Amino acid sequence: MQEITPLEKSKLPYFVGIDVGGTNTKIGIVDDSGQTLGEVTIPTIEEEGPQGLISRAGEAIRQKTAELGISMGDLKSAGLGTPGPMDTDKGLILEPMNLPHWRHFPVRDRLSQDLGIPVAFTNDANAAAYGEYWVGSGRESKSMIMLTLGTGVGGGIIIDGLLVEGVNSFGAECGHIIVDSRADARVCVWGGGRGELEAYSSASAVAARARALLDEGRDSLLVDRLKGGVELTTLMLSEEAERGDALSLEVILEAATYLGIGIVTLVHTLDPGAVILGGAMNFGGRENPVGRNFRQRVEEEFRNRAFEVVSKNTLIDFASLGGDAGYIGAAGFARSSV
Repeated sequence: MQEITPLEKSKLPYFVGIDVGGTNTKIGIVDDSGQTLGEVTIPTIEEEGPQGLISRAGEAIRQKTAELGISMGDLKSAGLGTPGPMDTDKGLILEPMNLPHWRHFPVRDRLSQDLGIPVAFTNDANAAAYGEYWVGSGRESKSMIMLTLGTGVGGGIIIDGLLVEGVNSFGAECGHIIVDSRADARVCVWGGGRGELEAYSSASAVAARARALLDEGRDSLLVDRLKGGVELTTLMLSEEAERGDALSLEVILEAATYLGIGIVTLVHTLDPGAVILGGAMNFGGRENPVGRNFRQRVEEEFRNRAFEVVSKNTLIDFASLGGDAGYIGAAGFARSSV
């Protein structure tokens, strides 16, 4: 959670950032320098559909501004980040996999009507990337790629301050680049694509790989933990790797290897100067030995394969804003769009 900045130390104008998730939605009031004045989390309640969330988000924002002692008129604009396919030009959310009741809905314009201010609309991974670019680990870079490692692999690309969204609002879907072209390459559990980065370096893929090795009879400390039908998770892998479990560490470093391969392709295409690793699957990040080993393997694979000039001049680091990157980035994107 970001440190809350007192109103008297804030810088006008103010912006709202809204980060919609399948379970919860985070909302933050952010000032012109990226400082958080206040934040609130509300349940998404997916089955109520987008209009239900818009109404509850609007009420939460009005309550929060009142608590802070500012008016709705002090809010210049809002940024909205949602998952799944979208048409950003028309402000439509199309067919998000984890929001089945949100289909072809004009979410941008309906939110704007509720709040009475302009709304900038983007993909949730793009929003998180913009947050890290604005005030997080990428703040010293003119351009940046962010990879969000979670159930899938999301991406966000910023070039000279501009988000790459693409003609079909499908830009920066980095999880779907090919890292293994073999006919028997692994299949992505979400999109069904063969050989994609998401099939090797997402949390679902890493857990599936560990389970497959255990089913082959490999020895591991995981065996005792999984008795009784407990679900295998990447957090469990991280914990057992820290305890010295060879299989857990092997699976984690294999995911890092493929991630490094994917980063080579992205950097050779865009030459951004910085690649930031975000999302829930960071194996403890820079504060944990497993996280440090993970990042080191990513860097080793990247630097062994990349051209020397980009190898020397590309930062690879963990994200620093955590779960707040989405609403901060959404607010920052709104700021850049007005």
